[in-house]
Amino acid sequence: MSLFIKHNNLKGLKVLNKRLFNTRLSPLRMSYEKELEIVTKIQNDLPKPQLDKVKHIRNIGVSAHIDSGKTTFTERVLFYTGRIKAIHEVRGKDGHGATMDSMDLEREKGITIQSAATYCDWNHTVSKKDYHFNLIDTPGHIDFTIEVERALRVLDGAVLVVCAASGVQSQTITVDRQMKRYNVPRVTFINKMDRLGANPYKVINDLEHKLKLPCAAIQVAIGAEDNFKGAVDIITKKAVYYDGENGENIRIEDEIPADLVDLVEERRALLIEKLADVDDEMANIYLEEAEPTIEQINGAIRRATIARKFSPVLVGSALANKGVQKVLDAVVDYLPNPAEVLNKALDITQGNNEKEIILDCNTNSQVVALAFKLEEGRYGQLTYMRVYQGKLTKGATIIHTKTGKKIKISRLARMHSNEMEEVNEIGAGEICALFGIECASGDTFIDNSTDKKISMNSMFVPEAVVTKAIKPTNVEQLVNFSKALQKFNREDPTFRIRYDEESKETIISGMGELHLEIYVERLKREFNVSCIVGKPQVSYRETLTAPIDFDYTHKRQTGGAGQYGRVIGSFELIEPKDGSDYVPMNVEFETNVVGGKISEKHLGACAKGFEDACNKGPLIGAKVIGVKMTIDDGASHAVDSSELAFSLAAQGAFKQAFTQGQPRILEPYMKLEVTAPIEFQSSILGLLNKNLAIIKETENKEDEVTIFADCSLEKLFGFSTSLRACTQGKGAFSMEFSHYMPVLPSDQIAIIERFNPDMAKNKKGGKKK
Repeated sequence: MSLFIKHNNLKGLKVLNKRLFNTRLSPLRMSYEKELEIVTKIQNDLPKPQLDKVKHIRNIGVSAHIDSGKTTFTERVLFYTGRIKAIHEVRGKDGHGATMDSMDLEREKGITIQSAATYCDWNHTVSKKDYHFNLIDTPGHIDFTIEVERALRVLDGAVLVVCAASGVQSQTITVDRQMKRYNVPRVTFINKMDRLGANPYKVINDLEHKLKLPCAAIQVAIGAEDNFKGAVDIITKKAVYYDGENGENIRIEDEIPADLVDLVEERRALLIEKLADVDDEMANIYLEEAEPTIEQINGAIRRATIARKFSPVLVGSALANKGVQKVLDAVVDYLPNPAEVLNKALDITQGNNEKEIILDCNTNSQVVALAFKLEEGRYGQLTYMRVYQGKLTKGATIIHTKTGKKIKISRLARMHSNEMEEVNEIGAGEICALFGIECASGDTFIDNSTDKKISMNSMFVPEAVVTKAIKPTNVEQLVNFSKALQKFNREDPTFRIRYDEESKETIISGMGELHLEIYVERLKREFNVSCIVGKPQVSYRETLTAPIDFDYTHKRQTGGAGQYGRVIGSFELIEPKDGSDYVPMNVEFETNVVGGKISEKHLGACAKGFEDACNKGPLIGAKVIGVKMTIDDGASHAVDSSELAFSLAAQGAFKQAFTQGQPRILEPYMKLEVTAPIEFQSSILGLLNKNLAIIKETENKEDEVTIFADCSLEKLFGFSTSLRACTQGKGAFSMEFSHYMPVLPSDQIAIIERFNPDMAKNKKGGKKK
């Protein structure tokens, strides 16, 4: 079938062609329409009092690259909503620090380390209706990325804060990826409009091209840098100013600055065109060449934002007390309430026969709540929970899905940073804290109002990349040392502990040097345990570089029933799905066995044996990645074959074949972003080349240069000191994990000598012969 379209409106034809393309090819669009259908039914089924209440709730997070002004923004939110009576700066002269940075370490270092939850009520500046916000401020430093993961896992929307001068930076890209992972819609706030070099339109271009985020300004800045005064609302065509000592008095003027009239019209037309690309109703208005009303524009922005097809962009300066209130209005206008978000869980009542279910945000339904953060403060053990369905009541009993343990709710509270307000009940769609609950981050809790056993998917936990050996200075502190490490591990899934049997050392692993340094400092402050800490080491991985066949028989006879299992197949490299040269982070298992030579149960044991073997590679005991095991044939014995026998057969095949498959040690590479005054560009490039970094891109902004590179993490230990030296203290850098790459052959020999001296001796002995 052919389709012929005649249209005199060329702009409309362009939009119509985009709409046809999206209708045919966009899986997101189709899936969202189905989501909308389900969510609409959920809302229609809610009792009216519940729906009215939930419509006025917003669960939001604030995320950004480090030093984009995120915590300063949150401090203004608390002030303008009346949650705090005075503004305190992150690095303020009063020594108080920002309200949401409640840890002493956060206030000393001027960074957010833990996500902090609070709640506040906002009176919309236009509708004058009250809304309840559950707000989580998250860290901007890559070392504490798990705090962003756990926050976004339970939130319905977010404010993405971007610096007007620096634009999209490395951690902005990471946060964007995390928001997309959890399907979190966002409004974007371009902060620091009073900073030298502020350019909101350059930032919007960055958002569209670097993040692939369809967006458009809904405000035009009045002035910039030292002359920044406020913003023109593109939708209403009115000027907004912020008066008073702390910008608390909003002044709206019908007349906008004369020099901005044309720019406002231009940006308004662009906003409408962008919305026509992503919203059916706006597309129809656009094609008819009609002028949309304020309500129609706001409706289109809301639909497109919740559908995660668009982000409205606002401008301001949190530090200068300009623009924050209008961001809060945008949160109400454009981000979803809890009943507008599709939340799924698994019904695991039938064990392995699990099925996906939709949670209905109804307080009369079975309780389903997710523990997303553990914390021990002055009130004792706190467990933060998001209630998705049902309600938590003081004195009621809930069930830990994983363990089946019944827990009585003795105390229930809303948290404001490190302060609390006890309550008797928390309903669906809200966030709270419980006391004295033993669990881990990501655990699900239900009640016994039905026989259903429900579990929610946990959060994504990135792999640790840095390790250190650690021990207490005093042997008498061992009990507290062990207790502290276990506590930290429960709180933070990216903080890992293991005991090395060979070196007799405790090894801690984390997301970076700062991450581990913070925990060492917490050991001292919270548990009075001083420690001796080894030099940082990277977390290596192992892989094959050549395919290898195997035919392995595990056979053991010790009287009575023995052990027998034979497996035949191959090991090969997994092809990267993204078309890159990077080694995939996973392992895979496949079976082509036919005719029942190996039973399904025994094949499952083979998969488990392969997985266990990959946890400790034969070269240096590191995890194995990027390898696929395929079993094509084998044999079993009627009496002697068992799951244990086939698990050991798979492990034996792995160990035997691995050394023949040209094994390589892999090291972590980081995405590095270095920013400094432009006069230091050649010095920085020299430093990066010395560290064997791969330069990806160089970007000049005014009198500043930003260099993007990939570099081995091993080469970056102590990089901050070197960077300060070559830039007279004016350079800054950030990094995040990118991928694993093979180490140099000469380095591989040295690493094996360090971690596996017996293997190194055998190899040298073989060479001498």
